[in-house]
Amino acid sequence: MSLRIHLVHAHPEPRSFVAAMRDTILRVGAERGDTVTLSDLYAEGFQPVASAADFGARQDPDYLVYAQEQRQAYRGGTLAPDIAREVERVLAADVLAFTFPVFWFSTPGILKGWIDRVFLSGPFYGGRRIYGRGGLAGKRAFAAIGLGGREQMFGPDGIHGELATGMLRHFFQGTLGYVGLRVHRPFVAYHVPYVEPVARAAMLADLETYVRDLESQPTLAMPDLEDFSDTLAPKRTPGKD
Repeated sequence: MSLRIHLVHAHPEPRSFVAAMRDTILRVGAERGDTVTLSDLYAEGFQPVASAADFGARQDPDYLVYAQEQRQAYRGGTLAPDIAREVERVLAADVLAFTFPVFWFSTPGILKGWIDRVFLSGPFYGGRRIYGRGGLAGKRAFAAIGLGGREQMFGPDGIHGELATGMLRHFFQGTLGYVGLRVHRPFVAYHVPYVEPVARAAMLADLETYVRDLESQPTLAMPDLEDFSDTLAPKRTPGKD
């Protein structure tokens, strides 16, 4: 069955290896018969700074509560055009994909700003509408990321610890999982700036296999709301007070 995939790309260099990963995903998606759309944040000049200018009619013109204004503007159709376009792309997708380099144990700032402005309070999350009950429940997500570190620097015994569930937990769980997405373990290209072209070609071939077999890729564990009370306090297990 064909999918609707929306790919968010965040790298400032159009000839980078991360851009090659972007192109691999676009090509394989097309070959699979998927419909793939693209937000190339640097190339499109996406404005990443959240501000009062993101909203037309304001619920409270004197004091900015950003999440509150997101809900109001979404209902009223007064979101800034660039936000409205991105929200429409995300909501139309079955799968949300990301390509980016790791900057300082995190995503590039432009991608963080895209999340801040596009992941709306209301349609994406709110109250107990998080994780498995989030607004994007039923959709999936994956990322292909590049970094300079060697593979042995990551993992339970690595100097930097786990990547997806440690260093980038804020992205994979605190962002993607939080809004209800089922999140595949990321594809990671290690030590990219320092390896020979043949090694980079092999990584792109591995990424092609990853995307072709996306449905079989393992997913990251997320909190189950059944384990928490109505106030999101952990439920106690009998005999384990």
